[in-house]
Amino acid sequence: MASSDLEQLCSHVNEKIGNIKKTLSLRNCGQEPTLKTVLNKIGDEIIVVNELLNKLELEIQYQEQTNNSLKELCESLEEDYKDVEHLKENIPSHLPQVTVAQSCVKGSDLDPEEPFKVEEPEPIKKPPKEQRSIKEMPFITCDEFSGVPSYMKSRLTYGQINDVIKEINKAVISKYKILHQPKKSMNSVARNLYHRFIDEETKDTKGRYFIVEADIKEFTTLKVDKKFHVLLNILRHCRRLSEVRGGGLTRYVIT
Repeated sequence: MASSDLEQLCSHVNEKIGNIKKTLSLRNCGQEPTLKTVLNKIGDEIIVVNELLNKLELEIQYQEQTNNSLKELCESLEEDYKDVEHLKENIPSHLPQVTVAQSCVKGSDLDPEEPFKVEEPEPIKKPPKEQRSIKEMPFITCDEFSGVPSYMKSRLTYGQINDVIKEINKAVISKYKILHQPKKSMNSVARNLYHRFIDEETKDTKGRYFIVEADIKEFTTLKVDKKFHVLLNILRHCRRLSEVRGGGLTRYVIT
């Protein structure tokens, strides 16, 4: 046997002997009356520490739930922010523009030796021809989304539904801009679309804004698939649109 193996064996035996001595010593300590009180106190403190650990575990679970709730709130706020940005970028042109004019000048800015000049008001310009407004579909609110049956929305999220509304509004605006455009200014593509739009109208859609699947494909990047029709069912449930069928065509009317 090599000397190194012998040393390892001796070390192992000594370690075992040391553990046995410690065990016997602890057993003897437990039998001494003077140390029983100390051991009882240690036992009581272990129970207290165990209770604190249980409370700490419950607190950690509560903090995790709070963290998840905050994450959901952040996601909801991000979606609301996107909606606000969309509204900001798509303010209807027919709304009046607010301008702030400087109505007073501080005395310190005037030169006492220079005569004060009174500026004549600019002549009133004729207001531009009012542009016709285009009706858009309002976004779904959180309360409305919560009221949609789970079997209907499946795994769809609040943001996905409003993203589709955004694309539908894009199609509606693109279509009715062509319809409101003077015919003389139309190119051949716009003229062909114009005639298609007119052919698709019926007495039930007169005076109402609607699109068809061809408009979705023409003006948006949405795929007209099973998921798209599930989203349309949700929008019908939330009374954002209705359907008018006829001539082998389904017209989605903005309500």
